[in-house]
Amino acid sequence: MGAAGSKLEKALGDQFPEGERYFGLENFGNTCYCNSVLQALYFCVPFREQLLEYYEKVKNPDVEENLLTCLAELFTQISTQKKKTGVIAPKRFVQRVKKENELFRGYMHQDAHEFLNFLLNELVDILEKETKGTKEHSSPPEKIPNGIHVPQANGVRKEPLVTWVHKNFQGILTNETKCLRCETVTARDETFLDLSLDIEQNSSITSCLKNFSSTETLNAEDKFFCDKCCSLQEAQKRMKIKKQPHILVIHLKRFKYMEQLGSGPNHGHYQFKLPLVQLRSMQATLTMDTFCFMRALLEIITTSPAESNSIMRMRGWMGLMYS
Repeated sequence: MGAAGSKLEKALGDQFPEGERYFGLENFGNTCYCNSVLQALYFCVPFREQLLEYYEKVKNPDVEENLLTCLAELFTQISTQKKKTGVIAPKRFVQRVKKENELFRGYMHQDAHEFLNFLLNELVDILEKETKGTKEHSSPPEKIPNGIHVPQANGVRKEPLVTWVHKNFQGILTNETKCLRCETVTARDETFLDLSLDIEQNSSITSCLKNFSSTETLNAEDKFFCDKCCSLQEAQKRMKIKKQPHILVIHLKRFKYMEQLGSGPNHGHYQFKLPLVQLRSMQATLTMDTFCFMRALLEIITTSPAESNSIMRMRGWMGLMYS
């Protein structure tokens, strides 16, 4: 472990960020998916800093253990290491994950993207419950935020509770449908924590994002029911980013690409161009601080000296993801 650390430090040299730690996570047989997500989240600096700040506020023996405290403890353990590189066993966190969700208790490999969604939603639930509990002791019952628009006596609605997880990862998509007969545009907003993008070989992230917001024609059996025309009509539909998240999580759908080829399970390598430009068609300037590429780029776990190069590859990706 020491040898691997010294090789990595020598390889990075002066490029080794001040105060940063590069630690691999021990694999407990089938926890690649978990370790991938943990590595990606750890290098999302805004998220990591708020998690460490949270841990400073709640660390005491009387605090009930949950997924949030276990994650905060793990990140604190990594960030306070005296050495710059090494390996850490996230045993307590993995045990808590298995306790919280039976899906992760067996020995089957799981989907990193699904695990990320599970984890972020769990963190949100914990933070909302903590905030609700605080409000119950400090405010009248009718003013308790619970994540839902709550009607008030004067007709004013309470805004949904926004946690620091929301502030980091949540964006807003607008689903627009235009009737081709009367040209009425119907728009519906929805929140998102990540974008799932279809991919093609030798494509770029920019082209994947453009395809995501491309116009789709609804016809034949897929016609749209227009409220103004009161009948099924041909229409054009597209998704666009209305509000960009501070941290954009991109899930690259490799399996769909492989299905089109009629191939088996995907274990291949995909070439991507990383530069991102302003996408006017998406009505958003994609200049988020951090880009996390799940599954396709971040299944890179280091558990032994032989895999130390994975950390260097990860740093390369992360360096490109930070703007």
